Amino acid sequence: MKVFSHFAAAFAAFSLAFSAPSVAAQEQVPLAAFGALPDVEDASISPSGTNIAILLTHEGTRQLFFLDSNMKLISRLTVGDAKVRYFDWVGDDQILLVTGQTEDLRGFTTNMAEFNVARLIPVTYKGEIETVFGSSRDLVDAVWGSYGTRFIDNRWMAYFGAIELEKAGGVASTNMIWKHGRRYLYGVDTRENQPTRVATAAREGVSRDWLLDARGEVAAMMDVSADDGDWRLAGPQGDVIASGNERNGRVGLVGLGYDGTTVIYSERDEDNITQWYEVPLAGGVATPFLPDEHVDRLYWDERTGNLIGYLDQKKGPVFRDPAFQSAATGIRHAFADFDMRMVDWSPDFKKVLVRTSGNKDSGTWFVVDLTSGKADAIAYERKQLGPNEVGAVSTVEYTASDGLEMDGILTLPPGREAANLPVVVLPHGGPHSSDSEAFDWWAQAFASRGYAVFQPNFRGSTNRDDAFKLAGYGEWGRKMQTDISDGLAMLADKGIVDRDRACIVGASYGGYAALAGVTLQQGLYECAVAVAPVSDIAAMYNEDTRTAQNRITKKRLLDQLGPRDRWDEVSPRRFADRADAPIMLIHGEDDTVVPFSHSDKMADALKDAGKSYELVRLEGEDHWLSLSSTRLQMLEAAVGFVERHNPAD
Repeated sequence: MKVFSHFAAAFAAFSLAFSAPSVAAQEQVPLAAFGALPDVEDASISPSGTNIAILLTHEGTRQLFFLDSNMKLISRLTVGDAKVRYFDWVGDDQILLVTGQTEDLRGFTTNMAEFNVARLIPVTYKGEIETVFGSSRDLVDAVWGSYGTRFIDNRWMAYFGAIELEKAGGVASTNMIWKHGRRYLYGVDTRENQPTRVATAAREGVSRDWLLDARGEVAAMMDVSADDGDWRLAGPQGDVIASGNERNGRVGLVGLGYDGTTVIYSERDEDNITQWYEVPLAGGVATPFLPDEHVDRLYWDERTGNLIGYLDQKKGPVFRDPAFQSAATGIRHAFADFDMRMVDWSPDFKKVLVRTSGNKDSGTWFVVDLTSGKADAIAYERKQLGPNEVGAVSTVEYTASDGLEMDGILTLPPGREAANLPVVVLPHGGPHSSDSEAFDWWAQAFASRGYAVFQPNFRGSTNRDDAFKLAGYGEWGRKMQTDISDGLAMLADKGIVDRDRACIVGASYGGYAALAGVTLQQGLYECAVAVAPVSDIAAMYNEDTRTAQNRITKKRLLDQLGPRDRWDEVSPRRFADRADAPIMLIHGEDDTVVPFSHSDKMADALKDAGKSYELVRLEGEDHWLSLSSTRLQMLEAAVGFVERHNPAD
């Protein structure tokens, strides 16, 4: 196989007028180049490798473009400000598009909820766009989980979780109401948009999940009791093949094994570490699965649901098929200087969609053709950001005050020496997440204004093993917080940043950390920007358990948050009077993950304490900053606030 050169033949003119990013440095790149949704957001390749779908902004309009093998336009669909969750090909002629929307549910157990809606879109033939379950009176026209697509008897089927409705007031009634909130499993003929029930919902108090085989039939089903944590895994005949008790419900289906005759599931061991096990579908002894590997994600055959490989955090892609492995190794070698991700590929692995980013690269999409040995760049995520506008990204290692080894990502301002720089500390959300040496639009925006940006992977992050993740349990506002400031101290000791010119900025859990940095901690930061932050831990716990009044959900949260009697000690709202730096609160009014009330009440507490603060409302925005206009509004407000209170020059 040929080795691919990263930009070999990459910058040929794109038929839709995509051009390479600019390479000449600008005095100051507008924040819109970072904060708006990227010019290209996602892409997918059809099963034959012939057609490609790209979600992009073209001539100011956000659209789905459908392209043939020569990158010629087949058709397009305007999506505007739709909250696109994902899209995928169904065969070579149809797209499944799933979008999110926030609904007002006053009168239910929660005021607002986020729903996903699936639509079937014709690409190569004439037809109407149809909503999955949209023509079924007895089903809610939204989907609760996707269970894949299969090609069965010359037709494509898509599988989803569904909520059934029932008639109110008897058989003669035409008014349909919720039966209950437990999922059924349905298959949908994608050409006819006809749903068929595949499996029933679990009984009350039990959560149920399924795996489907190549024929779209239930291969495995897992039930978990919400009351006591008892769980049962059944095979295709309904026979129990594994069972146990998981006190906080941390057990679940992973997928089918390599040949489709086994099932892989996960559960926690006595040390609370997640382990994977594999058991034959026909019954037998469960054995550990990949116990010594550091698996980042698994790869599946979309046609069968069978496992085909996995991504090892250190080794890279590992495939069972030698031909696939050879191809993946070559691709990884070709893009070794960048943060590289194989996004999608044809089932025969002859064509692969690759996305790169990192140093000198604000995001580039390639089609890798294994037959010809070519890698062609087809689109650029941020055309205004050429190599000179992308700050250098590196990983820095340090030791926390209690001796725990950890690391963080350092982004430097373009063209500036790494000495005595003003700094923005940018802890990630989650908190069970992590940052890597990829292009980060928020970090790069601050770097473009002259700031070093430090993104610490504090304990509780997912970039290491389970023990490191579990080390964050019960440490909100404590060791997780000092891990962040320990990293700042390390950079200052090395002379890279000026410890007296630091601000802390973050979203979600990162927003909590930003508030904690100027309330629970003192004398560290010149300002704090908290986007969609948790401000009170007890309030978060009550919100998360209000719609799930069961023992294991509460136990799971208690494990993560620690003893209740210590929550007030680390809730920033309780210490608003100790805020020692100006605070900006930014929050989407439609946030269903961390309600707007967290920022609203924090603002009230700061006002009562006579502290300096600003509150920015993002109208119509959710927790994920899905809308381009309000995402840019957030960035402009955050950067402007930092520049006022901690000028870079």
